[in-house]
Amino acid sequence: MSDKQIISTNNAPQAIGTYSQAVKVGNTVYLSGQIPLIPETMEMIEGGITEQATQVFKNLSAVAEAAGGTLNDAAKVNISLVDLSVFAQVNEVMAQFFAEPYPARACVQVAALPRNALIEVEVILSL
Repeated sequence: MSDKQIISTNNAPQAIGTYSQAVKVGNTVYLSGQIPLIPETMEMIEGGITEQATQVFKNLSAVAEAAGGTLNDAAKVNISLVDLSVFAQVNEVMAQFFAEPYPARACVQVAALPRNALIEVEVILSL
């Protein structure tokens, strides 16, 4: 029997596909990738990379809270950007949501993201 638990909150965008906002297995929580959707409207936030990254980390924070943790419980963060030249701006935003010691992280440039987002971030928590 699996101890897989589905995590869901109205404080983050609802899944727009065949996935859950997060899945908890044991003490590990896998947060699905978030794009900068406003939870209440499911519309993209207006603005550039700073506004989009801020919304993404707010969304991830809400899902982490629903799972019983915070982003400071992150063991690994995966960031996808459509333009790596904005990486420094994303770092500045990330510093507002994470405290040292920081999690492991990967960042890649991709050709496109859902709904033409500039950023998508997924997180793995260890609770």
